[in-house]
Amino acid sequence: MIALHFGFGALEAEFWRMIFVMTRIGAALFAAPLFGANSVPMQLRVCLAGAVAVMICAWTPVAAPTALFTLSGLLITAQEILIGLSLGFVLQWSFAAPLMAAEVIGGSMGMSIAATADPVSGAHSPVMGQYFSVLLTVLFLGLGAHLTWFALIVQSYETFPPGSAWFTPDRMLLVASFGTQMVTAALAIALPVTLLLLLVQVMTGVISRSAPSLNLLALGLPAGVLAGIAALILTAPLLTDKLSDLSLTAVTQSAQLVSPKNG
Repeated sequence: MIALHFGFGALEAEFWRMIFVMTRIGAALFAAPLFGANSVPMQLRVCLAGAVAVMICAWTPVAAPTALFTLSGLLITAQEILIGLSLGFVLQWSFAAPLMAAEVIGGSMGMSIAATADPVSGAHSPVMGQYFSVLLTVLFLGLGAHLTWFALIVQSYETFPPGSAWFTPDRMLLVASFGTQMVTAALAIALPVTLLLLLVQVMTGVISRSAPSLNLLALGLPAGVLAGIAALILTAPLLTDKLSDLSLTAVTQSAQLVSPKNG
């Protein structure tokens, strides 16, 4: 038995079952970039995890361990936490790519000194990073990718039934391999703007070399900022397509993580 009894019989068993199911869901929401943000109240995350857990308990035959507070039960619970954290961390890779691209673009524009306090992560981030992050969040929610991600959490109970299927090291290597794809996506986002800024910097260097009396700092910084803003305006359709593909990549990688073929 589960070692703690309140005398409610079958109702108590369903309660512990729901609490056990909430473990994986709560860990996924904690690690996800949108639902695990500091701006999202903890009460809202608990309510959301509970709502999804109720649906899973009604639709799937998930059962809590008979001895939840023993060593074997705690190991199964730790497995649930690991699976949930991995599903959320996959989304973190996708949302980190625009921030990496923003660091490159902001440094090329000379705006790396302009940093703001990010209310989502609680850390200081460049202004360009805020812009890319908000745009990706709007596209991610607008395309309904978050609903697909929740469906993958439900599907994970079929791929990894609690207590019978374990999260193998191959799955962890799969999560780590997604990082290379995110670096490639960040370079693809930053490349058009950085190439234009490189041309502007070369032209500024040539002009300052031809006329040494000109102040390179006074000429190069405004030219880089204006060229960067113009490049962002020109590449806005391309940026939207890249971020939409990034949203698709996020849910695709989550699907690969819970796919039975990768076991």
